Amino acid sequence: MKSITQSITRHTFLLLSLHLLLAGCASTSMERSDDARTTMQTVENDIQRIVVQLDATGQSLDNLVNFNQTDVKKAFDEFAANVEKIEKMEKSFSAHADKMQARGKEYFAEWKKEGTTYDNPDIQALSDQRRDELGTAYGRIAQSGVSVKSAFKTYVSDVQEIRTFLSTDLTSKGIDAIVEVSRRSVRDGTNLKYAIKNMQGVIESVKDEMAQTR
Repeated sequence: MKSITQSITRHTFLLLSLHLLLAGCASTSMERSDDARTTMQTVENDIQRIVVQLDATGQSLDNLVNFNQTDVKKAFDEFAANVEKIEKMEKSFSAHADKMQARGKEYFAEWKKEGTTYDNPDIQALSDQRRDELGTAYGRIAQSGVSVKSAFKTYVSDVQEIRTFLSTDLTSKGIDAIVEVSRRSVRDGTNLKYAIKNMQGVIESVKDEMAQTR
């Protein structure tokens, strides 16, 4: 009788342990999903601020090189302040985009690892299909992120150099000399704004796909 009781107790303990283990795996998977979505939301928040700042930086540069500008010192100070803001945003965006990509890789790598445990071929196929669909979508974020990061870095470098040039030659001739470069930089900022908003659209679609509500 004692042996039967011990056997039942041991069996119950094993079932409870298995249940807790599976629950832990599910929880960990959901946590990884939440982490991935959180990093996407952080980048999306960055983008919303960057879009506004790109407009402000471009407008202040346009005002500075405007032929009718009467207070070039004030205009230059406003432009320089905006350059400082966009510099900080570029660094923050780059770091957050890298973190988002790393979280995505971790999420899909662990999903693939866990997917190999399915014995039911139909469930395995569904898991592989969903992982591939989301992986492809997430890949589009990474691709757009690479081009946006590069364009963003180039843009910031350009406005920094324009600021440096004008800080040493804020004369009529100095401003005239850099007008075309400045206007091209403003156009580049506009193009960057559209590219980064497109990236935001991709992030939103993937974030919605990974949401745990219907």
